[in-house]
Amino acid sequence: MSEVIRDAQHDFWRPPVVQQSAGPVMVEVCDGCGTEFMVGARFCHVCGSARQAQVSAATSNWMRALEILGRFEFQNVRRWLGLSMASLVAFFVGLGCLLAVVAVGVVYSVQNLADFQALQSYRMQWLLAAVAAFVAGILLKKTPDNRQ
Repeated sequence: MSEVIRDAQHDFWRPPVVQQSAGPVMVEVCDGCGTEFMVGARFCHVCGSARQAQVSAATSNWMRALEILGRFEFQNVRRWLGLSMASLVAFFVGLGCLLAVVAVGVVYSVQNLADFQALQSYRMQWLLAAVAAFVAGILLKKTPDNRQ
């Protein structure tokens, strides 16, 4: 009986003995010390290094896309352009009006002179709205206060 216990591995911090099996086994081990992670552990119990999250290729593509979209958040764009909130809203309204100018040209087709004049009238109205929004954005932009 004492021979069995003497051969048993008593130390918890030592890595387990890896036995060769018939099929491939996916064992997650620590990159720093080579110790097998405990089930559900986020950190290595020996060296304390973080467990690398294994994500699939599709998940990593989504994460990259969300990371790129995170750069276009409202506050990030506001900081990047250096605009106040009202000025940024007016800027986006002006961009929306410019998109409407393009959409009017794509959606409507011209068959005669009256259609052409109506189409140009719509375009002029959207362009005037864009100019008004951009001017409002310029007027609402806060200037840095240089007085101390």
